[in-house]
Amino acid sequence: MATYNQEKIAWLGKVVSIQPRTRVWRYVTDNRTHYHIGYNLFFNGTADGAERPFIVAISEAQQQSGGFRIGDEIKGTAWTKQYPEREFADYYRAGALKVLRRAPSMPEQNPPPWIMELPDMQTYEDRGARMLSQSLWKTKCFQCVWASMSNVEIIWDFDKKISKYRFESFCYGPKSCKLYKMGRPRSVPYKGRSSALDEGWLDDLCTEGRDYDE
Repeated sequence: MATYNQEKIAWLGKVVSIQPRTRVWRYVTDNRTHYHIGYNLFFNGTADGAERPFIVAISEAQQQSGGFRIGDEIKGTAWTKQYPEREFADYYRAGALKVLRRAPSMPEQNPPPWIMELPDMQTYEDRGARMLSQSLWKTKCFQCVWASMSNVEIIWDFDKKISKYRFESFCYGPKSCKLYKMGRPRSVPYKGRSSALDEGWLDDLCTEGRDYDE
């Protein structure tokens, strides 16, 4: 597994999206477990002296304290990631967070997408997620509070504790959302066998606790 030397950097930018930061554990097609560990803040701005889009991972406590929302201009510090294949965000272990300019209150909207005050981690945990088309995640769903790009660990050899890593898009939104599409089934490899396909039936298990309009 490739590792990188970590550096502490300074960044400044305008928030263009905030999504839950999650980890997903996959084992063939009979287990898909989601862990909810904080939020990813997507910025347009400057990081480590370069002007570009970037993503900073923060904790739930930092989001609750800062009340960050789309349009806020924020500065802070963070660390580069040690294992790039495991972490979708560009930077994590954020600190010295300061809002330079607060965005106006969010206007009333007719969702989808849902652009509103962020749910807490327990809400995401309780709702459960469905697979989301990556093309929708990049476009119509990008600013929705229910969209997520997850860090995925795939158990490739259970006995030897060998894993593979990738990123996958998911949706925690209402099942009735008119924008929602699952996208293509997702292959789940395992040593010595053909890849299995997650064709969506795990979505039903993960979201069985809520109704069609929830």
